[in-house]
Amino acid sequence: MQVTTGMVGQGFYNRHSAPQWAAIEHVLPWLEIALESMELPVAPNAISLTDFGCSEGKNSVAVMQRLLPVLRRRTHQPLLTIHSDLPTNDFSELFKRLQADGKSVFASEHTYASAVAGSMYDQLIPGATASVAMSFNAIGYLSRRPLDHLPGYILPNGPSAIRNIGIVSKEERAAFAHQAGNDMTAFLKARAAELVSGGKLLVQVFGADGNECTGDGIYDALNDAVLELCDAGRISREEYARYYQPIYFRTLAELVEPVSRPDAELASLYRLERAETYDATVPFVEHYRTNGDTAAFALAFTSFFRAFTEPVFRMTLRDRTDIDSLVSDLFSTSERLIRENPENYPFRNICVAALMTRL
Repeated sequence: MQVTTGMVGQGFYNRHSAPQWAAIEHVLPWLEIALESMELPVAPNAISLTDFGCSEGKNSVAVMQRLLPVLRRRTHQPLLTIHSDLPTNDFSELFKRLQADGKSVFASEHTYASAVAGSMYDQLIPGATASVAMSFNAIGYLSRRPLDHLPGYILPNGPSAIRNIGIVSKEERAAFAHQAGNDMTAFLKARAAELVSGGKLLVQVFGADGNECTGDGIYDALNDAVLELCDAGRISREEYARYYQPIYFRTLAELVEPVSRPDAELASLYRLERAETYDATVPFVEHYRTNGDTAAFALAFTSFFRAFTEPVFRMTLRDRTDIDSLVSDLFSTSERLIRENPENYPFRNICVAALMTRL
């Protein structure tokens, strides 16, 4: 069973995904440089580039607009972009973006686009047909919920050191770390089946660094808001325990573990070219530092994380007849908490990324 339906649709995710784009921009040059020298398939075969976790498409299309010219300078072969996400994703926004004004957004001869629905942990395209595979800000979502309940906090990584409200036991966290490891292996195996020899794989995702992770301020605010709903009798403690975000924030070591050691399970399938932990800029954080507008900061921050947390909340409480009002109150409360005490919810956009070559 899916752990989420994807992002909030109807353009909402597209409008609030600037931090994700900043994270992508940091690592795109890695792939641009790699494409300048990678071996291309023999003509007339198409050169395909696949993005796993495309969501509504704004960032996915922008990625392709950066990469396609690099390949077009080298060849006149057909180029094919493949945009993939869950079957419940709002692909309509992607399609509108791909065919704006009835014309291809890529405006390049012999360049084509397609979409594939499915889980990134499965093989989704024919074997040995992909030249480039990518996933940005997506692989942190688990393929399954390893525990039915997480009673002490709404995120498997646990609360931040700043708030320290709630608890996730070592045993609970270990279950999620194990699931994340299995998912990473499944993802890499699926991509290995799809990629041609010499093909490139770039994986980037929100991550952890030392005692901090990207989710600290986000999930502290959301957890505090959910607890207010509990205290008000709007949701039960059992519902609180069932509602956790099925996300795990990996360290860089955890991201590359399946390929990084000579005896690693997938070391014979990939060569690790580059890996890095980095901080990406967050536009609404930078604006807040400049103008000190707490109301604008709280609204932008809440809208940003609402885009990817609301669907899980709706899935968990889907039998509630008052789900719409609960959702509205959850995020209005989150916004108020951040506006009143922004120092309690700092946001650091920690990312981990790795570039690999299929052997």
